Amino acid sequence: MPVAARPCRAAVDTQGHHQHRNHLSLRNILFTRKRIITASAIALAVSGGLIVPAVAHSNDLQAQRVAETTSLSQSTGLHKEQLKVYPRIVKDRVDSQAKATLDRANAVVEQTKAKTDVTPLTNAVAYLSNYRVLNADLVIHMTDTTNAAIDTTTAAAAEADRVAAQQAAAQAAAQAAQAAQAAAQLAAANTPDGARATARSLAASMYGWGDDQYQCLDSLWSKESGWRVDASNGGSGATGIPQALPGSKMASAGADWATNAATQIKWGLGYIAGSYGTPCAAWSHSQSSNWY
Repeated sequence: MPVAARPCRAAVDTQGHHQHRNHLSLRNILFTRKRIITASAIALAVSGGLIVPAVAHSNDLQAQRVAETTSLSQSTGLHKEQLKVYPRIVKDRVDSQAKATLDRANAVVEQTKAKTDVTPLTNAVAYLSNYRVLNADLVIHMTDTTNAAIDTTTAAAAEADRVAAQQAAAQAAAQAAQAAQAAAQLAAANTPDGARATARSLAASMYGWGDDQYQCLDSLWSKESGWRVDASNGGSGATGIPQALPGSKMASAGADWATNAATQIKWGLGYIAGSYGTPCAAWSHSQSSNWY
């Protein structure tokens, strides 16, 4: 006889957490009803609309079985004549839930294997993969075990993501702090006083020029640009602290020649050394010719 339109009150749902809830409902039915009627009793022939055990030899035992059958029929929504196929209905449904759980578990393994240890989950998947040849009790147990492993693995991967995001944020903050510090240092070095300090240091370390030569250099570039990085001569087009003409010449000392005092100073010191020998010689020429 065809199965009635209401085979079980627990609807089968293979998506997300609803699957797990329906799985629990089915498990409750399966295990709770073991107290009422055994699987072997369910499979026995139906007689007179009631399941009659083959070993029933007394009216009391038969009455007990009638009561158990009636109770199981009411709890499952199955007609009494349909109870003989109940074990197959249960197995089909737990197998369907097992298949859905396997699909979900395999997806989680692929998504999280680079973030956390998925060994417990893959072990559970390997066992549950045999659901077709396992009895319903074992399928339910292994489905529960696999769902728990899914939850544990997903939580571990989420924690790994959180830690990675925290580390990335910390690294970004450190880089931003370093960039801000470098910008502050550059701004300080690009002031006239900062440029003078840089020039004094570079003149001594690169050319061995002492304070006497530095005094001449200070006088020369104070006259030319006031030691300003952004100084520009509107008439000639000379640019920067050393008043290079054109300013792009200073690119030989660095690509940041337009914004970095140290780059301009390195180029200017090299120009003085190559053209005049010393800052004092360059200053003398500037005094007599008004250029250098």
